[in-house]
Amino acid sequence: MADLYLKALQSERTKLWAEARLKGLPHDTPQRQRIREIDEQIAAHKSKQEGAKQGDAKQGGAKPAGGDKAPGGKATGR
Repeated sequence: MADLYLKALQSERTKLWAEARLKGLPHDTPQRQRIREIDEQIAAHKSKQEGAKQGDAKQGGAKPAGGDKAPGGKATGR
């Protein structure tokens, strides 16, 4: 599933970066400052996602092998 929040941040960053690059804006402009803020938000979001993935793995979020089989080893789907 697509992470729409992350996509929105990356899209805004790309737009601002292109504008700053095209106009040759100095580093202390609001556009460049916003790019730095977005970079921090992206990094925080990715680390949050990684923490959630690791938390799922620790809690046994994955199905055990053969999880769709009955105790006798026969598949339950008919």
